[in-house]
Amino acid sequence: MVWLELSVRVSRQNAPLVESLLQNEPVLALTLTDDADDPVLEPGVGETPLWPSVCVTALFDGNTSIEPITKLLALVPGVDRPQQVSFRKLEDQQWERVWLDRFKPMQFGRDIWIVPGNQEVPSEAKHVLKLDPGLAFGTGTHPTTRLCLEWIDGYDFQAQTVVDYGCGSGVLGIVAAIKGATEVICVDNDPQALVASSDNAMRNEVADHIHVVMPANFKPVQADVILANILARPLIELAPVLLATLRRGGSLVLSGILEEQAEEVSDAYLPYLDQIITTADNGWVRLHGNKSMLHSSAQAGAQ
Repeated sequence: MVWLELSVRVSRQNAPLVESLLQNEPVLALTLTDDADDPVLEPGVGETPLWPSVCVTALFDGNTSIEPITKLLALVPGVDRPQQVSFRKLEDQQWERVWLDRFKPMQFGRDIWIVPGNQEVPSEAKHVLKLDPGLAFGTGTHPTTRLCLEWIDGYDFQAQTVVDYGCGSGVLGIVAAIKGATEVICVDNDPQALVASSDNAMRNEVADHIHVVMPANFKPVQADVILANILARPLIELAPVLLATLRRGGSLVLSGILEEQAEEVSDAYLPYLDQIITTADNGWVRLHGNKSMLHSSAQAGAQ
């Protein structure tokens, strides 16, 4: 089998935009690497800083058309020069070796680590998510996923019921299970995402705690935590469903939201939350709040 590899060279501030655009395409794997030999020395605990110049590399099926991807990337400032974008074909064995070499263990918060392939687990790692480097839907490098993982790092999931709505590869829900959640419901409208989530749950030995389901078959439960890393518009539309699913006092974590969209998304949830805490990263935000003890699930869903 032949694979198509795309490399895009951009400034640090534009790397999240490229990553976000490509994640909406049929990308099989995505990495960010240093493009100019600018090492980042001694980052703070839990930080995943980017270099001044970044190479975003994406892997596609070998039959993927180049033209639509090129047009999409034209939306990114500074990508209009030929030397900024390159494509090449990789043979089956070649891509696996190349991508394994690029992925490195990543830390989120104090105790969460994502470790790709068969790489050695850092001795200080407490909660470890193992991922295949050829995985679709991202691996935690995007600011929205990073924001969610950092919140998850500080939460006690023991004996909790969790909903990961818009689960993608199941990264958030699986980490919650690794940290002790007894039941995690992963919801996504893409069947491939549900397959990826199931595979990752088995790889991380938490399959007994993970249930995957399409939105049409999702039946609201009394969840202690809801994690939803999607986009602003779907989050607004899903407010009645998510609020009806969250128990009183439960935690709601929303991401996939640009800073300028935060107020509109907050307005959809504020009547039923005690307060909303906003945390930003590279132009993206995470919203977190607890459901008010004054509102029942049925009342929230009826609005």
